[in-house]
Amino acid sequence: MGKYIAKRILWLIPVIVGVTFLIFTIMFFIPGDPVAIMLGSSATQAEIEQAREMLGLNGSYLHRFWNYASGVFLRFDLGTSFQYGTSVTADMLTRFPRTFTLAVASMLISICVGVPLGVIAATHQNTVSDRASMIVAMFGVSMPSFWLAILLVLLFSMKLGLLPSYGIGGLKFYILPAIANSFGGIAGFARQTRSSVLECIRADYVTTARAKGVSEKKVLMGHILPNSMIPIITYAGTQFSGLLGGAIVIENVFTIPGIGTYMVQAINYRDYGAVQGSVIFSAITFSVVMLIVDVIYAYVDPRIKAQYENKQRSTKNGKNKE
Repeated sequence: MGKYIAKRILWLIPVIVGVTFLIFTIMFFIPGDPVAIMLGSSATQAEIEQAREMLGLNGSYLHRFWNYASGVFLRFDLGTSFQYGTSVTADMLTRFPRTFTLAVASMLISICVGVPLGVIAATHQNTVSDRASMIVAMFGVSMPSFWLAILLVLLFSMKLGLLPSYGIGGLKFYILPAIANSFGGIAGFARQTRSSVLECIRADYVTTARAKGVSEKKVLMGHILPNSMIPIITYAGTQFSGLLGGAIVIENVFTIPGIGTYMVQAINYRDYGAVQGSVIFSAITFSVVMLIVDVIYAYVDPRIKAQYENKQRSTKNGKNKE
């Protein structure tokens, strides 16, 4: 198992290197001078050159890429914000807990609502409960999160005055953003759970358990749900990455100072240093999330572990024969 985890960690390196190369290349060749834009039309050429020198923007493509990549991989230095002159790494570490909290809250709501909906739909297939659950799922998939966020603000903040509509503070500041961000996740978990549970219901071991006289409740809790949760774990990792991405929109609606608002402000100000660093930080975060999901999936599903061990054993036997 340790070798499997180590192998998955090693796979992160080319992914992060590729993202770093891609975003740096795009930012390097994009039209316009970020320093001239930042200083404004009143800046002289001498001031622009001085600012470029201070920000390390002079030099060839390869020279600048080497300096930037070595900073990322050796010191985890994601660069400097052109607009504010602050470290992008420090900005990310300050804002990430807020984005992460929003994503986790959205994930919990998605699972707690979506999975039971999917189970109800699957165990009552082709009934009113099934159709109602799938209508809710389709409604969630088709509704834009920012539109739902605006509706929630109008109802619970402006009309009823129950919850805050912007800023950060206690738990109550995350309730509306988490609900708005989780609606698509609820729909996704409901559909995925329904499909997975139906597949298990049709399995031979479920038919055998019923033939032995096992009660329907024990069949559901002891056979169907444990086996149907395995593919849902993989889906949960993908969905969590999507919720982190969805926070970019939701944070701007509720004015939460997280990574999403940081990236949007950086794009608006054409702060290429901040855009570059925040994209790389997001890529690293998504990669780590998927790594954790892969490890959990391998631990939960013994077939993955057995498949990897058999492959290792076959390779070892082949070398011994030689």
